[in-house]
Amino acid sequence: MPKEKVNRVVVVGTGAVGCSYAYSLINQGVVEELVLIDVNEAKAEGEAMDLNHGIPFAPSPIQVWSGSYEDCGNADLVVITAGLAQKPGETRLQLVEKNTKIFKEIVNNIMASGFNGIFLVATNPVDILTYVTWKESGLPKERVIGSGTVLDTARLRFALGQYFNVDTRNVHAAIIGEHGDTELPVWSRTMIGMEHIDTILKYKEDVKKESLDDIFIHVRDAAYQIIERKGATYYGIGMSLVRITKAILNNENSILTVSAYLNGEYGQEDVYIGVPAKINRSGIQEVIEIRLNDQEQEQFQRSVSILKETMKPII
Repeated sequence: MPKEKVNRVVVVGTGAVGCSYAYSLINQGVVEELVLIDVNEAKAEGEAMDLNHGIPFAPSPIQVWSGSYEDCGNADLVVITAGLAQKPGETRLQLVEKNTKIFKEIVNNIMASGFNGIFLVATNPVDILTYVTWKESGLPKERVIGSGTVLDTARLRFALGQYFNVDTRNVHAAIIGEHGDTELPVWSRTMIGMEHIDTILKYKEDVKKESLDDIFIHVRDAAYQIIERKGATYYGIGMSLVRITKAILNNENSILTVSAYLNGEYGQEDVYIGVPAKINRSGIQEVIEIRLNDQEQEQFQRSVSILKETMKPII
């Protein structure tokens, strides 16, 4: 039987992140319809034209066009990458007041279309802007998701794969907390292949705890290093957004460290923050509450506190 329903994704913001995401979506054949929206309509039109010229080489058919907020009415997923970018030396949290104002207008325009799908937020500070999107949209918390620490976790897995000389896909690790300076690695649950990292530290003399600490610092500060060198980060987050999109549209029940709303999990309430969550067609099907050791619990609490303090002026 012919497929009756097609998957439509709308990308709001055709800057470097939005276009990297769109380009990755097309190359991986994830959706059937892709709509680009930008306050600069000519920019969105140009990006759609450019992307369309690559479709003969895409793995599956896709329609791409520059559209308007009305196109969100039939969308399964709206991905927001619009907003002011992080400048060299600027923290993600310093962006909060600038981008909150922009976001409220965007979300209200989207909801006016009759949108009833899932929001995926990528703009920084992502945890706070995901909270703003949830509040402004009125949608259930399960259907408003932030990219969270998916990229940070990918960076950690890549770095550990390099250090241990194993395929990064065999590194099972996570970074949780704020997507920013107070994030933390969950070393107590890190596995390299089938072995716990603590076991490896015990029997491999060339593996040092100090080296792991250095790896995390480089991961945490990766955005600053990239921004200093090339002005912005976009390939990694673009592919991270595609990974979340596939988990949603394919109803995968995949566990990813997205920015999710906590309602008692980890002893926290009324905050969006990066934690492992099961993702499927309904959005966040479940927040996975992993056991943290005392140090990790304390670090996570600090991350929550920093986010809540920063949110006060805008809530």
